[in-house]
Amino acid sequence: MFGLDLYFWNHAPTPGITISVLICVVATLNLILDFAVIEGGVTGGAPRAMEWYAALGLLSTLVWLYLEILRLLARLRSQ
Repeated sequence: MFGLDLYFWNHAPTPGITISVLICVVATLNLILDFAVIEGGVTGGAPRAMEWYAALGLLSTLVWLYLEILRLLARLRSQ
């Protein structure tokens, strides 16, 4: 987009796979954080309208983790 060559990011060598694994770890930690926020909202008596925010956060994290796992499997397969 800006003329940068991100070869290590888009291809299967070790740096690309390592970055993808790190992103999967961050997404997994974000998933744990989403569940903690939902549990805190339930125990703290959050308003009913906050259910949508929690569900949207959880859904976006699940989609992000799913896509990153697929990207990691594609990189591992092409190696």
